Amino acid sequence: MRSVSLLAVLLVVVPTAGRGQAAPHAIDIPPWFSNTFLDLREDVREAAQSGRRVMLYFGQEGCPYCEALMQTNFTQPKIVEKTRRNFVAVALDIWGDREVTWLDGKVMREKDLAKFLKVQFTPMLLFFDEKGAVVARLNGYYPPHRFEAALDYVGARMETKVSFQEYLRKSVGEAASEKLHNEPFFMKPPYDLHRTIGAKPLAVIFETPYCSGCDELHREGFRRSAVKDQLVKFNVVRFALSESAEIISPSGTKLAAAEWARELKIAYTPSIVFFDVGGREVFRIEAYLRPFHLAGSFEYVSSGAYATEPSFQRFLQAKAKRMRARGETVDLWK
Repeated sequence: MRSVSLLAVLLVVVPTAGRGQAAPHAIDIPPWFSNTFLDLREDVREAAQSGRRVMLYFGQEGCPYCEALMQTNFTQPKIVEKTRRNFVAVALDIWGDREVTWLDGKVMREKDLAKFLKVQFTPMLLFFDEKGAVVARLNGYYPPHRFEAALDYVGARMETKVSFQEYLRKSVGEAASEKLHNEPFFMKPPYDLHRTIGAKPLAVIFETPYCSGCDELHREGFRRSAVKDQLVKFNVVRFALSESAEIISPSGTKLAAAEWARELKIAYTPSIVFFDVGGREVFRIEAYLRPFHLAGSFEYVSSGAYATEPSFQRFLQAKAKRMRARGETVDLWK
């Protein structure tokens, strides 16, 4: 079925003539992505002149989520048509050395721009408006139905009417459980999340009903031994995005859980926000993750590695290398 969809896409797309810094990409990108001079100021201006906006993609070698974006999302004709009609797509490598001109005129290598933008998950996509302002950021892989909703939001210039978080919450429907799943390790009310001396780091999970990713997190993610080994190192609390329960946040503020979710700008479910023992947010997950990356995310915080290694990707690479050295199989997708 996938090969048929891919053939259909290849028959209707025409490669964009290269005029800029052509480069081999770790993951094959569609031929309709643009080869520009990587001057994002120029890209934004030219896109606006054609009634489109810039979609900037960051990927890397060995990234199964980048592969899913290209082979699953960008083989669906409806998604391809919307993307090509509304956006100029530009691809960057988070470890690349090509020079990119940022919107303030500063020139830096791809990998330095990724560091500047604090790219922790790939794929990461930035969507710019006609003046170069970022109107949406997707940190990690969005399955097709959610990705298409993001395209609709930016393509229709909805940012002046509704927040991205609210738009996704109302527009994305999926076949999933109508009820939230409970776990024995979830904190019980009253929800005092203020960190005190000797407290564990905190993992705050935001979910909604009818969320297939939430179902998978409970059905599969929380059942993996590597994840379970990490969960015991945290205080874990779960809230629905609409939850009215009163909480005391890690900073000591008293407010409703739903209000806190809005302050944190939670746009994806399930999202997991990590706080250190001092109550400072240090990391978050806000995209689809398989168990290897889920366990790695918890370990990144519990080990304190975030304080010395600002790149989650480098942390994962080192972890995978150690596992392979011990003779263990590393499957990033399973």
